[in-house]
Amino acid sequence: MKKWLVVLALTLPSLTFAEATLDTGDTAWMMMSTALVLLMTPAGLALFYGGMTRSKNVLNTYAMVFGSFVVAFVVWIIAGYSIAFGTAESATVQKVIGGFGHVMLSGIAWNDLSGTYPTYVFVVFQGTFAAITVAIASGSVIERIQFSTWLVFVALWGLVVYAPITHMVWGGEGAYLFDAGALDFAGGTVVHMNGGLAGLVLGILVGKRVGYPKTAMKPASVMLTALGAAILWFGWYGFNGGSAFGANAIAGLAFLTTTLATAVAAITWMLAEWVIYKKPTLLGLASGAVAGLVAITPAAGFVDASGAIILGASGSLFAFWGVTVLKKKLGYDDSLDAFGIHFLAGLFGALATAFLAVKDNDLLWDGPLKESGDRIGQFLVQVESVIVVGLFTLIGTVVVYYIATALTGGSRVDEESETIGLNESVHGEKYTNF
Repeated sequence: MKKWLVVLALTLPSLTFAEATLDTGDTAWMMMSTALVLLMTPAGLALFYGGMTRSKNVLNTYAMVFGSFVVAFVVWIIAGYSIAFGTAESATVQKVIGGFGHVMLSGIAWNDLSGTYPTYVFVVFQGTFAAITVAIASGSVIERIQFSTWLVFVALWGLVVYAPITHMVWGGEGAYLFDAGALDFAGGTVVHMNGGLAGLVLGILVGKRVGYPKTAMKPASVMLTALGAAILWFGWYGFNGGSAFGANAIAGLAFLTTTLATAVAAITWMLAEWVIYKKPTLLGLASGAVAGLVAITPAAGFVDASGAIILGASGSLFAFWGVTVLKKKLGYDDSLDAFGIHFLAGLFGALATAFLAVKDNDLLWDGPLKESGDRIGQFLVQVESVIVVGLFTLIGTVVVYYIATALTGGSRVDEESETIGLNESVHGEKYTNF
């Protein structure tokens, strides 16, 4: 698939092109991929996060992730899709956002195509990405943020931060980082760096949990976390495989690299624990698997088996260092390590893609690597992309946080509610382990 086909699929999805023909196989695969990505948030991520939190906050944690999905998706349909994948009248504006021509999906007919499958399928597929990105950030602030503040934050952040970043990276011709040739196959920068950094910023702004880090905060159920990791792995085939935009050879490559990198990453984390702490934990296996999934995401359709092994092992070690060393050294309270796993593994994957991507891969964007085999030039483009995404996320998250806080009268739950637990104090429900 050459760049013009990628642009066809990504930049003008509301139009029906003369050469665009519905392919039932591609349509079925994209619908299945969308369902798999959907499963990742209200089931996979919710269980992964829920199991790691204290039992008195399990239901609140699950509600934050579930709530993220439903709010973010509705906001995506209202205006997020238009901002991310529309076409602005001004070329300058088009570099950052796609405009508002498709608000409430106006101008998109039920039978319009994005390449070989319906545009509506593309809209929903991308909407599931928007939903899981902000849900990732919730892992840094669980057990202490107001539920109302969180939901308002989700709605605003999807429009102010996520949609513009998506446009800059994946918005096609005229979009800043896309034109620069930045490589991000399925969301290393757009999803994982973005969501992980937003989580860290929120965690610092909201403040540390009462008693952190002196009070022991044991997970409610490592079994739930492991189950959540397995569901995330299962859903990730839609995340990475679906980003080939069809039932094709690139989707098959993404299937292979995703599985291999994840397995290697889980082994790597387990061995690191075994060597350093003398005990391999189930939580470590699950965390390593997710770190591998994150690390391979920006490169899944660009690398071969050897690249997948390198990304899985190195990404896992980088995330392990972030969770066990960097977090303690800097003293921030990233409750469930959204920053340590998602941002750091995503950052590593995004940068390493420049050196590991196969040069003759048909899906590579035009850029230094595709045009002349210049890996150093491609690396500099990757550095530019992570800096731009990082700065945009940092500034945008701070702005949205203060707006959400002002609209809801404060972001932090009171100390009594935090002590009782947010299951009961916020939702009036009790969690029974099973």
